[in-house]
Amino acid sequence: MPKSVVRSYSRYTEEALTLLARLIRAARLEKKMSAQEVADRAGISRGMLSRIEKADAKCEIGATFEVARIVGVTLFEAEPSRLTKHVKQIEEKLALLPKSARKMKKDVIDDF
Repeated sequence: MPKSVVRSYSRYTEEALTLLARLIRAARLEKKMSAQEVADRAGISRGMLSRIEKADAKCEIGATFEVARIVGVTLFEAEPSRLTKHVKQIEEKLALLPKSARKMKKDVIDDF
């Protein structure tokens, strides 16, 4: 059985995780939502929600963002439609970088 890797995080990362976790918990309690209700809506276990609310850095970022959305914590100032615009602008900037700075896209040939 492999040993679990102990990873250390910067102070900034730990404080950001703690802030997000507290915002999520406060929003959930303010909306009077049970932990089980939020976990069910996010498609995660109640234990995972508990770990998110305790700022566990090993939780999936997607699950954490989904929980934040469900309880109403705004992660970015922009609306979802504006986020798409920002993503496209970043993609355009990345397209200007040399290929060695970007991952190569491999086309999968799946026609048998």
